Amino acid sequence: MADISGENFDAEAAQTQANRKAARMNWMRRLALTLAVIAIGWLLWYMLVGRNHVSTNNAYVNAEMAQVTPLISGQVVAVNVKDTQAVKRGDILVQIDPTNARIAVAQAEADLAEARRRFRQAVATASALSAQVNAKGADITQAQAQLKASVAEFDKARIDLQRRQALAESGAVSGDELTSALNAFTAAESQLASARASVTQAQSTRTSAQGEFAASEALVRGSSEDTDPAVLAAKARLETAQLDLDRTIIRAPVDGVIAKRQVQLGQRVTQGSPIMTIVPLTQVYVDANFKERQLEHVRIGMPATVKADIYGGSVTYHGKVAGLSGATGASMALIPAQNATGNWIKVVQRLPVRIELDPKELAAHPLRVGLSTEVEIDLSKD
Repeated sequence: MADISGENFDAEAAQTQANRKAARMNWMRRLALTLAVIAIGWLLWYMLVGRNHVSTNNAYVNAEMAQVTPLISGQVVAVNVKDTQAVKRGDILVQIDPTNARIAVAQAEADLAEARRRFRQAVATASALSAQVNAKGADITQAQAQLKASVAEFDKARIDLQRRQALAESGAVSGDELTSALNAFTAAESQLASARASVTQAQSTRTSAQGEFAASEALVRGSSEDTDPAVLAAKARLETAQLDLDRTIIRAPVDGVIAKRQVQLGQRVTQGSPIMTIVPLTQVYVDANFKERQLEHVRIGMPATVKADIYGGSVTYHGKVAGLSGATGASMALIPAQNATGNWIKVVQRLPVRIELDPKELAAHPLRVGLSTEVEIDLSKD
């Protein structure tokens, strides 16, 4: 009986060991089959999908931020915004004391009025000088007529003197009569010289008047009150002063959110100094840093999907490749890598790729600059 029991026990042990071995073999076959299915599935996915996509999680939200700087210097009298506040384009951000600018505008307006008055005065002066030239011409005519009369009187006195001198030898003319004729001749001669001098003086006066008229007329020739150079210069100064007055009110150049506000009430700001930054949340994009080997088939315009960590991957943005950077991130670093020692180890470089996002999706789920994202580019659609 003992031998029979031992044999039965050995048989059961052998059977149990055989069952375990068979079960282990079945498990190994199932594992191998599962791994084979996974491998085949992965291969099919790679052939059909994976090789047509490149992805990276080294991607961050970025934007063309607007830096607000005053265009004039002055004291701040009002600050209407604070950090994190949303603003619209044209909203008043800061007001600078406009007192000096208003005074400058008033001075420029006075200068413009003075320039207009001077032009009208120059036109009137030119008209007056033109009338004077005409009057001087009449004076010359009058002097020439007087000269003709003086010539006639001189000729008459000369003839009378000659006749009396001829008769004086025969005693037909008395000495007193001859003296009177001589005096009349001398007076006529003096009057003739005076008439000639009057003509010369009248001509000189007209020449001087003509010069003054030409000089005055040159100031207004070809110009009107609105096109006069002095008036135009005064207008330019007025526009400059008005522009400075307008610039005392600083407005938002774009829609966005205020960041890095550096201005306080009462502070004196200087021209060109940054006082705040506006982040245009509706115009953000993603800078995705892909490895250089991933970019072989990437082209501008290819579709891309983006997931932001802030939404936990529950939101997918759709966009397209807008461009590839002209330099790698390492080459644009503050201290670029230098491998001049001879102990060179190749480091895979990353090139920033800009992804533009759908504005409607951005409006529904806003992103902030600097947030981490995951980007995938579809290489099958060019």
